[in-house]
This record gives sequence, structure tokens and C-alpha cells, in this order.
Amino acid sequence: MSAPQPISEAPLLQREDRGGITTLRLNRPQQLNALSDALLAALQRELEDLAAQREVRCVVIAGAGRAFCAGHDLAEMRRSRRLEYYTELFMRCGRMMQSIRALPVPVIAHVHGIATAAGCQLVGACDLAIAAESARFAVSGINVGLFCSAPAVALSRNVSTKRSFDMLVTGRFIDARTAAEWGLINAAVADADLDAAVARKAAEIAAKSPAAIHHGKAMFYRQQSMPLDAAYEFAAQVMACNMMEQDADEGISAFLDKRPPAAWKG
Repeated sequence: MSAPQPISEAPLLQREDRGGITTLRLNRPQQLNALSDALLAALQRELEDLAAQREVRCVVIAGAGRAFCAGHDLAEMRRSRRLEYYTELFMRCGRMMQSIRALPVPVIAHVHGIATAAGCQLVGACDLAIAAESARFAVSGINVGLFCSAPAVALSRNVSTKRSFDMLVTGRFIDARTAAEWGLINAAVADADLDAAVARKAAEIAAKSPAAIHHGKAMFYRQQSMPLDAAYEFAAQVMACNMMEQDADEGISAFLDKRPPAAWKG
């Protein structure tokens, strides 16, 4: 990343592009990267921009300072106590989370500190997540009289029904090891190894055929809501289209010729 800027001048969302890997870093460290209106808008803009950039192979979402993300900015929310504002805010947040799912490349959550409420939702919305062993996770709105209904959508699609509901009605924290065991994250690693572990995973993904990844990510999530027969029919169509890509032609030729594939075309 570029040299640190004074907090008053630093962007709410920092972006770094390197070797086909884009890192988006939430940059409200004093507020534990709470999702303000402005930060949500910045995330939405960057995700829409990334969706059109064919050179991007993988995206990492991280947080500056002591935490990944502490959820919505409650102080900001209280300043606009209107049903219409709250409805629009949560709808915008939901659209941003869905934009992560719609992005044609994998998105990795790089988690340290805490990921609470909408921050935990953000972890669940990412395709992959790696956390420091000291990280903690909660959907703790219930502790202030607010059931985390929107975070429940992402949480319950990663964690079993009884475990996710328990978190929602108690607000209790779980540690990174438990989050990995329950399926909220892929791995918990030593704090000192977090950056390297995320970098390795991102590089591993960036080395694969972008055409195959684009076909595969879209197929993977769409088939989950289909009946079994429809899922197989859809998967067959996607795989046939994937076979027609230059990347598949080169990759299979390289395999049969016992040589590394040439650069992927995308």
C-alpha cells in the first residue's frame, strides 16, 4: 500500500492492485471500520468497477487498524431515525453483499480483530475467508435490542441452522478456530501468518484460468438453489461452454503433452 496518510485525508476505502490481485481495505480504523453510508457507497463503486476489469483475478477485502469490521455505524444510524432511511440503508448493504457474490472472481475476507454484525455478514458474503487465530466473530445486535436479520442471511448460508440461530439470539462471540470448524471461514492461522496465508490463497487462485473461474463461480452459487436434476442439467451446459474456451483447449493440450500450460487467455 502507499504511505499512510493523515486520517482526515485518507480514503475510507483503500485499493491496491498487484499481479491480478486487488485488495480493498476498509479504512475507518478509529471506528473499527464500521460501515458508514459513505464506506458502503465506496465499496459498491469499487465492486462495480472490478466486475468490468478482466485483468483482475482475485479480490481481497481487509480492514485497517485493530479490526476487520464492527458492523454498521450505530452513531450515524441514530442521527437519521426514520423507517425509510433504515430500510434503504439495509437494502443498500444487501446489494453490496450481493455484488460480492456476483463478482466474476473469488473474493477472500482477510479477517483480524473482530467481525461483528454486518462485519460478520461481510465475512459470510465473501467466497473464502481466512482469519487470524485471535479474531472473533459475532452477530451481536441482540445485545442492543436489534436482531441481526440481514447478517442472518449470510450467516445461515455458511453455518448450520442451530449454530447460526444460537449466535443470533445470544450475541455471543466465537473464536476463529470455532468459526473454521463451523464453516464461517476456511482457516484460522497464527496472527503473524495471516498476511502470507491470504497472499498464498490469492496467488493460487490468480494462477488458474480466469475463464474457468468465471464460469465456475456463477454456476456454483446458482445451482445451490436448484432441484438436483435441474442443477445437473445447468452444470452440464456451463461445463460444455467452458470446454469451448481457449483456456480449456490449451490446458487439456498441455496436460496431454505433459507440459505446463501457456498463459491463460481469460
